[in-house]
Amino acid sequence: MDTQPAERAAIADRYSADEVSLACRLVTVLGGRYSAELGIDITAGDAEIEQWFLAATLFGTRISARVAERTFRELAAAGLARISQVGKVPAAELVRLLDAGGYARYDFRTAARLLKLSEVVCDRFGGNVASISHTAHSYPELHSALDALPGWGEVTVRLFLRELRGVWRGAEPPLDERAAAAARHLGLLPSGAVLSGLADLAKSAGLDLRDLESGLVRLALGHHRAMVSCPGGQACAALQTG
Repeated sequence: MDTQPAERAAIADRYSADEVSLACRLVTVLGGRYSAELGIDITAGDAEIEQWFLAATLFGTRISARVAERTFRELAAAGLARISQVGKVPAAELVRLLDAGGYARYDFRTAARLLKLSEVVCDRFGGNVASISHTAHSYPELHSALDALPGWGEVTVRLFLRELRGVWRGAEPPLDERAAAAARHLGLLPSGAVLSGLADLAKSAGLDLRDLESGLVRLALGHHRAMVSCPGGQACAALQTG
């Protein structure tokens, strides 16, 4: 349900124009949800969520986001829109697609992991990842089901569920620690980066909470250790270069 005008006004009063502007600038410069960037609309139904699951699996590996995005597009162009379809592809062809996306150093290892994941998803969920939401309705239940999948861990689970906020019941992961660190670095939430505060800031800025949190994670990943020497706030180096 939409926030009422009086409530929106009260929320807006908590943040300065500079804070609202900085939040918008963050998402504009660095980007928001990875799923949206890939053209995946997870609100459009299970088929789109299946695509997001495949993409999130790639993002969860030790590889750059750019390579993960390019690899997802290679798989999509080959007609692979869900993890269950990957298991029907010969290993050599899967390695070729991964190489084309930029996984040269990890192609065989990643191919083996994707094939095993495809097998498990078919065995446990009939090939439909979206069916997890039919029986798991709380965050702990969703986390447990996803974390038990081969190759999936905390980072991948939180990434996948973060973008499903408001779509799957129970998809409410805690605020990513990297997003919290980035929010403090920018001075957006000086009293402490908690999810409710970030949600209020997103409303005030006219942003989707998922875009704001993803933008903060992107900033943290782009900065790495350089965040310590960066002035932060409006002068944050990552927002000058994108």
